[in-house]
Amino acid sequence: MRAMSADARASARRRRSVVSGVLAAGVLAAVAATTTVVAADDPAAAGTGAQSFDPVEYADERYESEVVATVEDEAVELTDLLPQIIADPEAAGEEHGHRDGVSSPYAYPVTGTGVAGAVDGTLLPVAVEGLPEGVEVVLQVGPAVNGTALRDATGLIGFDDFLNQIEYADVATELNNKVKEQVLAGFDAAGAAGSTVSFTGAFAYGSNTALLQVTPVSLEVQP
Repeated sequence: MRAMSADARASARRRRSVVSGVLAAGVLAAVAATTTVVAADDPAAAGTGAQSFDPVEYADERYESEVVATVEDEAVELTDLLPQIIADPEAAGEEHGHRDGVSSPYAYPVTGTGVAGAVDGTLLPVAVEGLPEGVEVVLQVGPAVNGTALRDATGLIGFDDFLNQIEYADVATELNNKVKEQVLAGFDAAGAAGSTVSFTGAFAYGSNTALLQVTPVSLEVQP
């Protein structure tokens, strides 16, 4: 076999380069033809997961207009409600409370009045006359506000409204944060000791039936 001359070898290399270039251009053209570019502000982006759930925005939109309004509208006097719960928890829950699933405790919108004690950590004890002996009422006064009572007490917010448990839990947290911002920021819990306090809020009646922990949506120290 004769060796290929230098000119022949160079010519072969040029032909291979041309073929490779043509193939590469064809692949790029095919990709471009089947690719759709969607701008970030295009409504179509919503269907691609470009928009994520924002629990802060959710709480901002619903806290006053839905949650607080419903709690205040449906709140039952604590001294009337608790005897009903003790007598028939299921009937009281069906009539006055809400829960998301049979394994969850009922959460209730409630109102009451009592004499405030000394702040104990994040809780303000309130002595409410007319309750069964041994039952203690405490108001969450921050800085930490915990639990899901406020989210659950209205019956307007359910797990099926969300993608997953994380979103559902985040909503409870952000509603509690709204309480800190709009109710507790201007409330002098330590200074309320010994004074009569009126409150409206929500509590979950769970396993500890001797302690009613209320998340307040309104607090007022009477003169």
